[in-house]
Amino acid sequence: MNRIRKGDQVIVIAGKDKGKRGEVARVVGERVYVTNVNMVKRHTKPNPQINQPGGIIEREAPIHQSNVMLFNSANGKGSRVAFKTLEDGRKVRVYRGTGEVVDA
Repeated sequence: MNRIRKGDQVIVIAGKDKGKRGEVARVVGERVYVTNVNMVKRHTKPNPQINQPGGIIEREAPIHQSNVMLFNSANGKGSRVAFKTLEDGRKVRVYRGTGEVVDA
């Protein structure tokens, strides 16, 4: 079970985009794609078969999940994540600082 999942609000804690906040667009292994974070310019050739124009395209590059932290809206800061098993047997993520359940 991953600590960071698609749709989570995260804050970047290391790198050139430190302090930026965004939503996780997708998770690939240990790397995450966060909207409007770690933007890179990609030079692409035109492809007439799929009607793709050439030029410079700006898109998100992956960032390692150790460089992002789950954003806790209750205190407005990043929070570490732990796992807890509830009485009904479900395994849920909780914020380490407050013990509040992340997954509703």
